[in-house]
Amino acid sequence: MRHASFQTKLFLAALSAAVLALAVAGLLFALSAQSQTNARIERTLVAEARLASNLLGRQGVGSLPPAPDPVPELDAEADRLGELLGARITFVAADGRVFGDSAETLDDVRRMENHGTRPEIEAARRMGIGRSERYSDTLKMSMLYIAVPVEHSNIAFVRVALPMADIRQQLRAVLMATLTALGLALVGGAAIGFVLSRRIGGRVRAIADVARRYRSGDLTPPRLDYGDDELGAVARILDDSVHELGSRLADLARDRGRMASILAGMIEGVIVVDAQGRVQLVNDAAREMLKLSEPAIGRHYVESIRHPAIASLVDAALAGQQPASVQLSPPRDARRTLTARAAPPATGAAHGVVLVLHDITELRRADQIRRDFVANVSHELRTPLTAIRGYVEALQEGGIDPTETRQFLDIILRHTLRMEHLVKDLLRLARLDAGQESIERVACDVRSLLESVTLDLAPTLDARGQQMAISVAPQAATIRADPAKLHDVLRNLIANASTYSPEHTTISVTARPAGGHVAIDVEDQGPGIPEGDLSRVFERFYRVDKSRARDPGGTGLGLAI
Repeated sequence: MRHASFQTKLFLAALSAAVLALAVAGLLFALSAQSQTNARIERTLVAEARLASNLLGRQGVGSLPPAPDPVPELDAEADRLGELLGARITFVAADGRVFGDSAETLDDVRRMENHGTRPEIEAARRMGIGRSERYSDTLKMSMLYIAVPVEHSNIAFVRVALPMADIRQQLRAVLMATLTALGLALVGGAAIGFVLSRRIGGRVRAIADVARRYRSGDLTPPRLDYGDDELGAVARILDDSVHELGSRLADLARDRGRMASILAGMIEGVIVVDAQGRVQLVNDAAREMLKLSEPAIGRHYVESIRHPAIASLVDAALAGQQPASVQLSPPRDARRTLTARAAPPATGAAHGVVLVLHDITELRRADQIRRDFVANVSHELRTPLTAIRGYVEALQEGGIDPTETRQFLDIILRHTLRMEHLVKDLLRLARLDAGQESIERVACDVRSLLESVTLDLAPTLDARGQQMAISVAPQAATIRADPAKLHDVLRNLIANASTYSPEHTTISVTARPAGGHVAIDVEDQGPGIPEGDLSRVFERFYRVDKSRARDPGGTGLGLAI
């Protein structure tokens, strides 16, 4: 069912009010017109009765001697006055006999009843004027009678009568004019109401269109004149409220966007839980740490996170406590270590809990590497120092022949050089970590660089009976690099290949183009590196084969450098 528009309702309301007002006004006017018309007719009849009385007096009828039968003469006079005044004229004697009637013939006048008891005659006898509205048995119709006394030798009262039908006819004319005026007023009022309702309805529709545009998200200020009345004031207030709300929503959206960007860029996981335990926010880091594949927003945190330690932490925080942080391993990834902290927001626990997750796996790994590094440095320094101290004490005791003395000094020198190399490598590693060594790229001949490294390692290779096989592709003959640092890299790789390869084997070094770069491969015939140790070969002092840890010439820092 279609509802009526505001304009239609307003028009019908205005029309109903106009109809009601005009009906009440018409009724009051009709009653007033009827009362005034009746009073005017009565006054007219009274005036006509007095006029008839005066006319009888002026004609000197009262001065003539009484006639033996005055009825014919008086009846003729009544007929003349009735025709003159346009009303029924009746002459009544003091004893109530009728001597003349303009509405009756002479014979009928003689047969008329005695009118001495008529209400209007009795009232005229008492008060000088009589009025009566009643049904006439003579004329068989309702009449309005006015009677006044008259000074006449035969007549005591003159009565003037007018049919009620004539009075109603006059009233009907007045009522018709009144109804016509009311109808015209109603049509004019309806037209005015339609015009006003159309204007107001148009303004309301314009305001509704603006409201619908606001609801769709378009908050562009409208180019409308709302007017200076109450409707315009309400529209302006609502318009200002909407724009203020839109401004606040824009600020809120910017804040949420800023917060979302911050949370997305954080490496810490953040989970926000409301006071009922439902998850309100989960950033990408938390989703990756806890392996949350299903949407968690709006669900209870126990259903989404499913970790007893985190559940206990959030429960304690929701209870208003300040729980200590806990360390845990995320589901399906026992190699990682997380630290979880839960605390209510600044507004209190009644508004929920903020859970922050820190991935400390790398920190734990770095701490373990630091511990291993300290232990390895201590071990690498303690071993040669112990040997040097032993041989120095033996030399101090004396009694050693020159050959043994020379041998002891060679051992002390070798361990001293080993410590010197270790300290140099440590210092260089520290400079590399601090970014204090720059790279100076120049054009390098790859074959010359490989032959230089082979020449440096010739004593070691000859001692183990090992051969070098160098192959350089034409497209990889020249590269841009730091020759000194690339020399150190290749020397460490080839030295490791020599150390861990069997004697009398060949070490192959190949330079080849690879996707716009040059790849240099060092291949030996040693046991290789187990897959589980590949990720650790560049750690400081890490060695795959612990039994070779005391091989001469190695500090355990070459690959790290």
